[in-house]
Amino acid sequence: MSVIFESSTPGRINPQHATPLEADEQQAALADLPEALLRQSPTGLPEVSELEVVRHYTKLSQKNYSIDTHFYPLGSCTMKYNPRAANKVAMLPGFLGRHPLDDPHYATGLLHTLFELQEMLREITGMAAISLAPMAGAQGEFAGVAMIRAYHDARGDSARREILVPDASHGTNPATATMCGYVTREVPTNAQGDVDIEALKSMVGPQTAGLMLTNPSTLGVFERSVGLIARIIHDAGGLLYYDGANLNAIAGRVRPGEMGFDAIHINVHKTFATPHGGGGPGAGPVGVSARLQPFLPIPRIVKQGASYALLESADCPQSIGRMGAFGGNIGVLLRAHAYLCMIGRQGVRRVGEYATLNANYLLARLTAAGFKPAYAERRATHEFIITLKAEADAYGLTALNMAKRLLDYGFYAPTIYFPLLVPECLLIEPTETESPEQLDAFVAAMVAIRKEAQESPEFVKNAPYTTPVRRLDETRAARKPDLIWRGPLEQ
Repeated sequence: MSVIFESSTPGRINPQHATPLEADEQQAALADLPEALLRQSPTGLPEVSELEVVRHYTKLSQKNYSIDTHFYPLGSCTMKYNPRAANKVAMLPGFLGRHPLDDPHYATGLLHTLFELQEMLREITGMAAISLAPMAGAQGEFAGVAMIRAYHDARGDSARREILVPDASHGTNPATATMCGYVTREVPTNAQGDVDIEALKSMVGPQTAGLMLTNPSTLGVFERSVGLIARIIHDAGGLLYYDGANLNAIAGRVRPGEMGFDAIHINVHKTFATPHGGGGPGAGPVGVSARLQPFLPIPRIVKQGASYALLESADCPQSIGRMGAFGGNIGVLLRAHAYLCMIGRQGVRRVGEYATLNANYLLARLTAAGFKPAYAERRATHEFIITLKAEADAYGLTALNMAKRLLDYGFYAPTIYFPLLVPECLLIEPTETESPEQLDAFVAAMVAIRKEAQESPEFVKNAPYTTPVRRLDETRAARKPDLIWRGPLEQ
């Protein structure tokens, strides 16, 4: 596909809709502008008609994979379907038109809505209190560990310098702990995908500030010993942090607060109705147990009689402080509120049930087709792992090759090579909204690609064939993207 500059024709506009100014008319139009502000050279913009612009960008948009056009087996980690109604509510003029510097006294409706969201999230997570302030999941994670540090510091317990993370943890966990000044230690996972309890017991002590845990884990299984893990950490004087990335699987069924967690961040942008492909926008509310409540980030919304107010630093002297300007990513929070109102208490539970059902259906179908689950004796939660090690050894069908060829079949690729514990790993999450027919089609594509690899390995290794670009140097494309068109004007 060409760039729009290549469609440019000098002097082209929409003559039907706009008549070019004569020279004297141009001079008259510019007469009030200072000479120093007048452009001395052409703008370098493409000269195309409005219809050409519309067609160009429509075609460009159709080159994208999106949840509106394709199955995304990356699921709630990246992109699940979000009802349009939630977006419509968040775009109401009364919300969009409010200036962030307005006095909160004049924002009762907005504060009422956000306070309701706080209470919904508190109910879903089982935590004592919620702050909506963090602007993204990673920032919420930072807030959670910062609160753990503030708690220990407030008690004068400065010897606690270690945060434990399972070896299957998200990469953000050790990164967050390091940013908060802790040393990170990895706890091994056993052959069933659970945390190795004996190893954990040997690692905790007076140096332990806390453990960061995702449940269900990134291995796609529910951590069965979470109650015991909580007791081990608490008995050692540490605190337990819940990485909320996989909350979609258990919301409405199990509450992190009742599993013994002291802090949690919630990716409301992924779990509750804001599309998140490409890294934004997001919001990462945090929830805490009672002992961490004084350290919650500000501002926090409280109800005072029939009205609402924002708690600031003067009201919360032990708070870890602000996470960003104003009140957070309000648009994302409003979508979450609308979504939760739409589906209701039973709907929150139903989402997890359908997500789990779809994952287990897909796991069973792929297993029956001969693919090998990484944890064959465990039920899937909302996601599961297939290992292609046998196929890679036999005929070169690696996880990367499978992912690339799936694009030709009209499917976005699942997560590959994560978690690192599983060789030739495909982490697949179908989410709650996909139909059985769609899941069957995905299985059929996987089977067809495996057959292609058996019969013509080089063909699969060179996929994709139908995408706008073929195989890129992925490291270079991610770290040194070259997105500048260097046309005749620039040359």
